[in-house]
Amino acid sequence: MRIALDVMGGDKAPEATMEGAMEALDSFGEDLEVLFLVGDETLIKKSLDHYSYAHRRIEVIHASEVVSMHDSAVKSVRQKKDSSISVAVDLVKKGNCDAVVSAGNTGAAVAAATIKLRNIRGVERAGIASALPNEHGPCNIVDAGANVDAKPSHLLGYAIMGSIYAKHVQGKKNPIVGLMSVGEEDSKGTDFTREVFELLSESGLNFRGNIEGHDLFESELDVVVCDGFVGNVILKSCEATAKVMFKWLKQDIKATPIRQMGALIAKDAFKATKERGNYETYGGSPLLGVNGTCIIGHGSSSPRAIRNAIRVAAEAVKHHVNPHIEEAMAELAKKTS
Repeated sequence: MRIALDVMGGDKAPEATMEGAMEALDSFGEDLEVLFLVGDETLIKKSLDHYSYAHRRIEVIHASEVVSMHDSAVKSVRQKKDSSISVAVDLVKKGNCDAVVSAGNTGAAVAAATIKLRNIRGVERAGIASALPNEHGPCNIVDAGANVDAKPSHLLGYAIMGSIYAKHVQGKKNPIVGLMSVGEEDSKGTDFTREVFELLSESGLNFRGNIEGHDLFESELDVVVCDGFVGNVILKSCEATAKVMFKWLKQDIKATPIRQMGALIAKDAFKATKERGNYETYGGSPLLGVNGTCIIGHGSSSPRAIRNAIRVAAEAVKHHVNPHIEEAMAELAKKTS
């Protein structure tokens, strides 16, 4: 496996990305044949001096520019052609790498991947699949922010691609698909969601129907489809809710000595609960539908999150997600022609 890491991408880069890269090399052994570290060559080599590691599995690729979190997505690809994310994606485009991982500007990563790699044949729009913790396993939201102006046919594509990812990577035999709406009844929602409902009902997928916000965590669901605007709002709202709940809990526990004693007894339970919803466990979100594996990490990714994002990239390549998507889209084209 040959993976390119955008070392300069992320709020904690390059320190966190470098540490995560070293952890990945240690964790995944020879399966990770070469890790291409893309970014400021001087900074990367200086950082490597702190690690006693076999550099034969590391290749440093210099990139003179960095895309900030505030840069325009498309402009950054066109105007910063030597940015770390653009250079990393180019390595996949040229066939030098199997996958690219970045925790930098999401819009720039999406733009670079879609412009440079293009979509898989039959895919109208690529979508980000982000996993949320569910009582029955990970629930993948597609799209989580790649395309805010979606058409009904795009959501059909998201459902197909999300189902393939859930089946081949996450081991779900017959992935359950839900459509995010404001009520379970077929008649609920907008004209847009009702049209999507019809497409999904006729798709042959294991379509459960409309679902609501609470179903994301309570109901057995493997894929939830929505446009990128809704998906991104859901994702960030859930992250903020989890964060503030633990903050309030910590404040209330410290209010009295008795509560502190009780918290000490339940310390392991609190840690286990926090771990279940920890984004670091999932590492990164695949951009499904482009001609190459692209994993987008959280902007504040820690070393552990970077390591797991690299793992997610390796899994997607290993389980041949893109060939399965191309095959499914070819079948869809036959049905609709």
